[in-house]
Amino acid sequence: MADLKRRTLDWLNERLGGEGIEEFLRHKRVPLHRHTIWYYFGGIALFLFVIQVLTGILLLMYYRPTASGAFESVQFIMTQVKFGWLIRSIHSWSANLMIFIIFVHMFSVFFMKAYRKPRELTWVSGMLLFFLVLAFGFSGYLLPWNTLAFFATKVGTDMAGFVPIFGKWIMVFLRGGNQVTGATLTRFFGFHVAVLPGIATMLIAFHLLLVQKLGMSVPPGVERKIKAGVEPERSMPFFPNFLLRDILGWYGALGALGALAAIFPWELGTKANPFGSAPAGIHPEWYFLFMFQTLKYLPSKVFFIDGELLGLMLFGVAGAIWVVVPFLDYKAGGFGRVTRFFTGLGIFALGYIIVFSCLALL
Repeated sequence: MADLKRRTLDWLNERLGGEGIEEFLRHKRVPLHRHTIWYYFGGIALFLFVIQVLTGILLLMYYRPTASGAFESVQFIMTQVKFGWLIRSIHSWSANLMIFIIFVHMFSVFFMKAYRKPRELTWVSGMLLFFLVLAFGFSGYLLPWNTLAFFATKVGTDMAGFVPIFGKWIMVFLRGGNQVTGATLTRFFGFHVAVLPGIATMLIAFHLLLVQKLGMSVPPGVERKIKAGVEPERSMPFFPNFLLRDILGWYGALGALGALAAIFPWELGTKANPFGSAPAGIHPEWYFLFMFQTLKYLPSKVFFIDGELLGLMLFGVAGAIWVVVPFLDYKAGGFGRVTRFFTGLGIFALGYIIVFSCLALL
């Protein structure tokens, strides 16, 4: 049996060049310290992305991306297709859970200063993936063609129209015209199932390549203790030790996902009526709430600038700064004023998102 196994591996190695993979798995190690738990969230986010792809493919077999058929096709999936309601609930809940996990992963990487040299591009590629995931959420929200999704998309694309110079063009591009219509639905469907997945796949591959090449960063505080001899340098093999623990995290995410989908099945609502009035208390998905609430608090005019335009510009600047943090926080491994400033900035950003999201729900 051992001889057959060796011959099989030799046969595969000769044709697929698997020696490099085998060598990599044998020698790759993961730092082991009190913050190691935060390393698992990236893998959980990837696992939920795979769930999104698989359930999305199943939904595609019945979904019709037209204004006359979208709502009815989702209704058919939920009422006539065996376990269709469960697949749709898993798809919707996994999207929300994935965004939450990515938020946790992003802030854990930020506070552990894992964007330090030479991992600047790992952070930048991760941030681009974060923005793509938000775009996935925005484009997928309209696809059931229900009332809430229709008017939330109308408000969201209206906001894009406030962008200086290019705003009108962006709004028309997103909508496929001047109004939210069936053309908007078809366009969002194309973004959701073709354009965004293609870009995301390339970015995920690049991000994972950087993670594997550069390894996982040790937080500056732990690194200093190791260098001072206060704490021993510890690690564990990636395969099988870390991978098996990662799989346990996937099982936990799958259990939470199954419970949410079964106990709180995703509702469909009523079909969108473009000529109807917007329902009272309409608001975007939870991950956009802090921006929505901020824009509500801004006056219609701040000096000579429209309040909404000013808000969008501020969020744009904040997002740009967040992306290039590795190049600004050049003393992230020490105790300089720069790194203390960015740590405080991260605490402020996290608190701001939580507080304004809660205010929007009150």
